Order: sequence, then structure tokens, then C-alpha cells
Amino acid sequence: MTATPPQTAQPQPAPTQEVLIVTGMSGAGRSTVAKALEDLDWFVVDNLPPQMLRPLLDLAVRTGEDTPRIAAVLDVRGRDFFTELQDLLPSLRDNIRLSVLFLDASDGVLVRRFESVRRPHPLQGNGTILDGIMEERTRVKQLREFADQVIDTSELNVHQLTNRIHDTYKTDNTPGVKVTMTSFGFKYGLPSDADMIADVRFLPNPFWVPELRALNGTDAPVRDYVFEQQGAEEFIDLWSRMLAVALAGYQRENKRNALIAIGCTGGKHRSVAIVEELARRASALPGVAVNVKHRDLGRE
Repeated sequence: MTATPPQTAQPQPAPTQEVLIVTGMSGAGRSTVAKALEDLDWFVVDNLPPQMLRPLLDLAVRTGEDTPRIAAVLDVRGRDFFTELQDLLPSLRDNIRLSVLFLDASDGVLVRRFESVRRPHPLQGNGTILDGIMEERTRVKQLREFADQVIDTSELNVHQLTNRIHDTYKTDNTPGVKVTMTSFGFKYGLPSDADMIADVRFLPNPFWVPELRALNGTDAPVRDYVFEQQGAEEFIDLWSRMLAVALAGYQRENKRNALIAIGCTGGKHRSVAIVEELARRASALPGVAVNVKHRDLGRE
């Protein structure tokens, strides 16, 4: 009788779905971290009802790479389940790339933050803010030890903490700033949400050239006409240099989105051609992702 060779266990594929648990001391910056993660295209569930954590993670396992990175913000407001979370987390790592971020700050800083917003600590009851802080430290001690990363926010302002999160959780293709460049027509009104506005009505209007009137700034004849005009190339060069400086500063100052608006009379010819060229040059800047819109094209 021939013995059956033992079956070799097949290696299990590594978990692909990434889930981040954001927790820590109340007042240490969880809301700031949640907003920063949203800006990085994480799916963020803030103040998640504790009973929903397991269904959320099961969903992440089933959908895998089809689901964006998930961040769940949990804290002591979860009451008894928050304590159970500390025992549950080790088993969750079998199917998910799970990590825990713990936010902390000194007692004195936390007291000042609660006093500045005139809100009680969620655990202070009839005691003081410091009483609530001490009670919370007792409850989260084990979870802090379990965390993959601890960030002390005592000396960090909102912008510094946001930058810290951005640097830690960005991917290789995460832009430092997302720029929308739009053309518009002044006769239809200014874009109300623009960060910068330029007026290119100093250039001759192709509208008055019969063979160009029906075309727009994305068409080669119009584009060539616009850039042949005196001042066009100088304008593009100077604005490109200015944008390089400004957008680098935006990234340093944690401004992650910008709207640049270029206007002409009707938003069909000059502004469209200029936006297309500015967008092409800005796309080559480090950390900049550019989206182009032509607000009033086709409106005439």
C-alpha cells in the first residue's frame, strides 16, 4: 500500500486592503487627522459606532483593492466596546493590513485645549477636566502600547499635524497640491471660489477674425493666433514662474487645493488657449496635479 504524501499547505496571499484605526486621547487631534486622511483620498469614518467596526472590516476584506484605504476614528465615547477593542485588534490583522495610530498630548496641553473650546472632557463626569484625562489614560494604556505609531501633538499646530499625516500616509502618486485651471468669460461673471485670477483681454480677440470666430482656444488656428500676439509668450512665461513659486508654497503651508482662473471676454478663445498652455507647464512641477476646465466654453 502506497502512503499518500502529506499535503503541502498553500501560502495565503498577503492582505491587500489597508485599514487604519485612529484613536488616542480626546483633544489630541483626531478630527484634524481625519480631515487630512480624507484629503489623501482615504475613506474616513469618524466617530464610528463601535458595533459597526467588524462589519466595516468584513466589507473591506470582501471588496479588497476595489475599496479605497479605510480609516476608522474610534475613541472612549464607544464606552465598554472601546475596552473590548484592545482585545479584538490582534485577531483582525489576519485578513487586513491593519495599523493603529495613537494620538497623544501632555496633560497640560489637553487641559488648555478643552478650556479653549469650553467643552467638558467626555469622561470627567462631575469632576474636573484633569480627572477625565487621567481616567482616559487608564483606559487607553494598553491600546497605546499596541499602536503601530504614536504621535505626540503637544508641540504641533493644526497645519504641522496635517503635514505630518500627509508625509506619513501619502503614496508615491499622491500630489502635494491639486490644481484646477479654468477659463471663463468676464461677461458671465468671476469664479467666486478662485484663488488667483488673470485677465488676458489685453490680447487681440480672435472673435473678430472671421475664420476663427466659430473655433475655440483648443483649436490649433486659434492657439497659434493667440501666441503670435505681442505679450502672449511673456505672460505665459511670467505666470508659469509665479505658479512654480506659489504652488511650492501652497504645499509647504498645507494648502492642498487651488483654483486658478484665466478670463477673457467670452471664455471661448484667448483664456482657453492660455489655460491649456499654463496647465501643460504646471503639470511638470513637482507635487502638482492639474485638472483643466473651461467654464463657459459653448455657452455663447
